[in-house]
Formats: sequence, structure tokens, C-alpha cells
Amino acid sequence: MPWFPGAMSCKSKVAPSVDFDHSCSDSVEYLTLNFGPFETVHRWRRLPPCDEFVGARRSKHTVVAYRDAIYVFGGDNGKNMLNDLLRFDVKDCSWCRAFTTGTPPAPRYHHSAVVYGSSMFVFGGYTGDIYSNSNLKNKNDLFEYKFATGQWTEWKVEGRLVARSAHGATVYNDKLWIFAGYDGNARLNDMWTISLQDREQAYWEEIEQSGEIPPSCCNFPVAVCRDKMFVFSGQSGAKITNNLFQFEFKGHIWTRIPTEHLLRGSPPPPQRRYGHTMVAFDRHLYVFGGAADNTLPNELHCYDVDSQTWEVIQPSTDISLWFGGKGFTFWFVVCNLSLLNCNANFSQMPSGRLFHAAAVIHDAMYIFGGTVDNNVRSGEMYRFQFSCYPKCTLHEDYGKLWENRQFCDVEFTLGEREEKVLGHIAIVTARCKWLRKKILQARDRQKQKDSSGRSSRVPPLLEVSIREADAQPFEVLMQFLYTDKIQYPRRGHVQDVLLIMDVYKLALSFKLSRLEQLCVQYIEASVDLQNVLSVCENANKLQLDQLKEHCLNFVVKESHFNQVIMTKEFEHLSTQLIVEIVRRKQQPPPRVYSDQPVDIGTSLVQDMKACLEGAGHEFCDIILLLDGHPRPAHKAILAARSSYFEAMFRSFMPEDGQVNISIGEMVPSTQAFESMLRYIYYGDVNMPPEDSLYLFAAPYYYGFSNNRLQAYCKQNLEMNVTVENVLQILEAADKTQALDMKKHCLHIIVHQFTKVSKLPNLRSLSQPLLLDIIDSLASHISDKQCTEMSSDI
Repeated sequence: MPWFPGAMSCKSKVAPSVDFDHSCSDSVEYLTLNFGPFETVHRWRRLPPCDEFVGARRSKHTVVAYRDAIYVFGGDNGKNMLNDLLRFDVKDCSWCRAFTTGTPPAPRYHHSAVVYGSSMFVFGGYTGDIYSNSNLKNKNDLFEYKFATGQWTEWKVEGRLVARSAHGATVYNDKLWIFAGYDGNARLNDMWTISLQDREQAYWEEIEQSGEIPPSCCNFPVAVCRDKMFVFSGQSGAKITNNLFQFEFKGHIWTRIPTEHLLRGSPPPPQRRYGHTMVAFDRHLYVFGGAADNTLPNELHCYDVDSQTWEVIQPSTDISLWFGGKGFTFWFVVCNLSLLNCNANFSQMPSGRLFHAAAVIHDAMYIFGGTVDNNVRSGEMYRFQFSCYPKCTLHEDYGKLWENRQFCDVEFTLGEREEKVLGHIAIVTARCKWLRKKILQARDRQKQKDSSGRSSRVPPLLEVSIREADAQPFEVLMQFLYTDKIQYPRRGHVQDVLLIMDVYKLALSFKLSRLEQLCVQYIEASVDLQNVLSVCENANKLQLDQLKEHCLNFVVKESHFNQVIMTKEFEHLSTQLIVEIVRRKQQPPPRVYSDQPVDIGTSLVQDMKACLEGAGHEFCDIILLLDGHPRPAHKAILAARSSYFEAMFRSFMPEDGQVNISIGEMVPSTQAFESMLRYIYYGDVNMPPEDSLYLFAAPYYYGFSNNRLQAYCKQNLEMNVTVENVLQILEAADKTQALDMKKHCLHIIVHQFTKVSKLPNLRSLSQPLLLDIIDSLASHISDKQCTEMSSDI
């Protein structure tokens, strides 16, 4: 589709990079906020399909991205295997056959293809004549295609790598890595690597893997993100799983990533599937398509590697155009039917499919081909626009506040040893009602003590005694309050499992449902043949019935029972537990199924939202003044999220406890200020577009961890200037001296004046802005229109 160029700028004080330098005022620069041409984030676009005279429709092929082109190799068209090489130019949206010389690989499918340097490498796959069902076999050959010359060359490599198809392949650290696949008789889970730097000295080397190695599998994708390789789902014999595994190249260690989606308040992982694609972009993995329980879903699933959460991406459905002008760009929703028809495929999603292929160019994913309903091969190409927002640092910022213990205002005295642990009243009272009650009681006692005259000096820290908790498990609990996570110790080690059991006991006492579930998941995953009896005995001692049940059921499993009862630990087990184990083995209790939803408690985001909206009002310890109007707030929260406030409270805190709010020399509106507080307290970025003009420079001025807020402000302005809100944005642009945005708004007002004139807030505009609108209208009226008006007079 053609794009309509244009440019609009909004002069704001912003830092010139994503990670701001707050240490030096000289780093401030005036930058231009350029709008358009742009691609709406999370929008699918259907691109021109591959014509039959260029190449057949296909599935089980590969695609790779090189510069601004997609290269398609091999696959099958439903009757024959293919070995042609197609090229799609993403700028021109045009197809052609790629230039080739030399002998290409034999026709094949379920092979792999990767890019290294200026070459594509094709490995393995299934070859033969599928039409006559002859000469069918797996391959372990390796071919190189040089993009510059079009030359195909086969690498003759030493090594005993088993021939395979439907495997995973990727490039990392100048090496090609091959994992698992199907050898014609069985599914595999071995791993091999070969250096791609020197063809003459290349050889296959088997990698010794450790950790939670994925089961033997095939028809799965792999993707590399943050120097780790990820494998999701796939076929493992008759079983299809939806597990996500992570491989660390450095130590050759596999880890199965727990979902914990209920606890994180995020959607569950995608259904188990095979024949799907997965690509990496920034910190995310994107999974599309595949066959899932006899269906062909077409949702796009996204996994955040940092937060370890899944979500389903909701595609953009707006149908919009940009039209350029001199010095500004004008966005509007298309109303003309002819325009609507010609742009109808702006928001088209691909249908469900399997054995398609995907690649990433710049900030977009391209999907080609695959098998769709009724076993039909596809020749379609689709483009999906990623979003490039920096990650939310809310949990990390509060976590750093806990780690460095700055601005602490409460001291907990714990257990019989009376060990001390510091904390922040604002965070603790927002997250835990049990501790909130304790803090209020301690504060009342301190007030009585101060009023009695027995102490003339107010202690710097509020002292709270908690006899029910020891320091070590309490610190783990505190870490959870600040981050919604716990730093799991070594899995399986008895002492570490017992520590988390103590944390679980506290979570039950303090009524922290979310922490309860985290502890249960860790403990149940850590129980093994070596520690099960110790964990069971401790669960029995602490009266943790759910964990005790899990241990008993683990012991009496057919594959575990004999090994457990032959251990030394079993000889020293209490008589009561031995009796319970024997009886359970002889007569297992009936399974009890509950349809009651699991209480997952509230999240950090939910609790901090409630805190800002009033639940934390009685613990406020700072007054923010916006144009003279007071707004109570919490020092610890402001300092955790803003280096500006952190430096102020540490070095030059005002004596009256009041801070004037501005962004540079500009005072934001009350509405924009509340939007900024929502971002600070719980990471919210939803706001009216006029607020975005005020807050565009806030990430630099207030020293936020990254420019996530700024990125959202930019998109908010790009997407949401409409006739209905153009007057509010005009006022904000005038106040912030965003001259290009003001010009843009005046342009919209002039071209849509019939509608704008009916808006009630037009009459409440200041006289200078009304004069600006009149001047723009006068400039817009042509000489011909003036002549016609004169003749009417």
C-alpha cells in the first residue's frame, strides 16, 4: 500500500536517547517529535500474494530475512516437494524468483534455514517424491546461498550428526545450532553445533546438555532472545505440550519456565500446538498459528521474557490515512466509501494455518504460506507491526527501593532474637492489611508516648514488633511486597525448600493469597526423592495440610514408593507419618475436585492503584503543590520511581515538606498531573491525548527509568487527535508552546469547522486562541471564495 508522507514536530525538552542521562543538565537538547508516516502498532496488513507464475503456494517451507527482502525456499505444494528460491521486496511489495547459480539443495520440506553474515544456510529436511511415495528420506546436508552472487554451495562436513527433519535451528556466536527433530523412526532431543566462520575447518560437534531438557520433539519453532534460545510446544510422540523452555548458550543449561499466569494476572500460555511459528523482537517472543487440538487458531500470542508473562495481542482495527502538507501532517478517519474500499485490507488478519514460516525485518513480522483449512496451501504474505515500547520498570523500581533501603520509615523487630528489618510504610501498608493494622497500632502507641511527655524526641523510625516471624522468611515476604515476586533459592535443596515453607506459613498468617500460591508452586516443583520426607515432616509440623498432601501423594506413586521407603530418612520418620504413608499406599483416598476459583489475591499494580486513589491517604508524608493546590503523596514511592525526587529527598528536602510541581518551566494541567501520578504509582499510561503534550518531556525532567511514558505519549498523539478533542489539544499545545502541534490542530479545525463550530467548549476558548482560529479560517478562504462572497454582498 502507498504511504502518504508528512512531518509534524513538537519541540520539547527531551533527552536524545532511550536511557536518559540525568546527571548533567548540558545533555538537554531540543528535539523534534516527528509524526508520520507511521504504521499503526499491532496492525496486520495483507500484502500482495505470490503469483503462481513466480512460485507455487506452499507449506513446510522456510523464510529468512536479509536486508529489505524475504527469501522463501523449498516446501511442498500439496503434490511435489520444491527447491525454488523466491524473493519478496518489502519496500516495493513485489515478488520475483531469486537469482541462483550452482547446484541447489534437492527438493525438500521440514528443513531449516538461517542467515549468517551475507549468506543463507539450509540444513536437513525431508526429500524424495511425495507424489509417487519413492526415495523418501531425511537429510543432514548443509548448503550455503550467497545473497550477493546467488551462488549455491554444499558444505562437506565431518561428523556423525543424525539426518533429520522438523527440527529447530538458529545462529548464535558464529555457530549454527541444531536441536531435536525427527529422524524417520523416532523424535530426537539432541543438540549439535557447527562453526560457520571457516568452511574448511567446520565439523559437527554434539553439545552436552543439562538441566530440564525438553522431551524429544519435532515441528516446533526456536527463537533467540536476550542471549538465550527458546523452544515452545511441538509434537512429542503422541503428546503435544505447551511448555516453554529456555536454553542458556553459555552453560548449555535448559530451564522449563513456569507460567504462574494466575498469579501474575496475565492470560495463560497458548494452547499446546505444533506447526506454529515463533519469532523474537526486542524482549518479546511472538507465537502465531499451528494446529492446536484439531483447530487452527489465528490469535497472536506474546511472551515477555523479562516479566515471564503471556498475553494475546489485540490487533488494531482502525482504518486510517495520513495526508501530508507543508510542515504538518493531518490524520483523520476515512469516511469516503471509495477510500474505505481501497484500504479495506489495512487491518486484515491471516486465517489460522500451520507449517507456515515467519521472519522479522526492522520492527515488523512477515508471515508467508502455510496449510489452511481443508489442507489447502497458501501463497499469502502478511505483515504485523510490532510495538517498540520500553518495558514497564514498576516492579524493578520498587525492588531497588527495597534493596538499597533508602528513605525507610519503619523498623520491624522480629522473633525471639529481635532481629531488625527496615521497610517503607507506604509500600507495606498498601500491600498487606495484616501489617497495616500492626503499623497503625504502633503509630497510635507512639503518639500516646509523645503526648504523655515521657519522650520529647520523635524516633526517626516507627518501631513495630512481630513475634510471629523470623527475619529470613520475613525478608522474603517483604521482597514479594515490593516486587510481586520472590527470589527463589536453589530448587530441591532441603534447607531452601524449608525456608520457603516458613514463608508460606507467614503468607497464610498475613493473608497474602498471592504469596501463598507462589510458595506452593515452588515447593511442589522442588519436591524430589531426596527431600520429600523432610518436606513432608516439616509440613506436618507446621500444619500445612496442602503441602503435606502433595508429599504423601508423591511418595506413594508407583515409580517412587520403593525408592523412598528404602532410604535412611524413612527409618527415622515419625510413626504417625509412616502409618499414613502405608495406609495411603494400600487405599488411596478419593480425589476431591473443587470448582471454586483460586484466590490469587491482589497484584502490586492493583494495590498501588488503590493506594493512590485513597487507601493510602493516611500514610502520606509529602505535599505536592500544583499551581498552589496541594496533593498529598508518599516520599518513598516518588523516590523509587523518579531520580528527581530521590535526589531532592536525599539532599535538599524542603523544610515545610512541600514541593512545587512543574515540567521545566511549564506547569501541567490538573488532569495531566493526575495522569503522571498514575504512571508513577502503578505504571498506568492511559490518558487523554491532551495530557500527552504536557507529559512528553516528563520522563527526562523527573528522571524516570526509561522513556516508556514518552513513547506512549507520542503514539497517543499520533493516533487520537479527533474533531471531538482537537480544541482541548489546541489549548494544551498553546500552553506547552508545541507550535507544530498547534498548527496541526488549527488545520483540522479549519477543514472540519462545520463540526468544530458546534462543540460547546469552542466558546470557552481564550480570546487569543479564538483569534488564531479566525486568522486560520481567513487564510484558508481562497480569492475565488472571497469574490463569490463579495458578489453576494
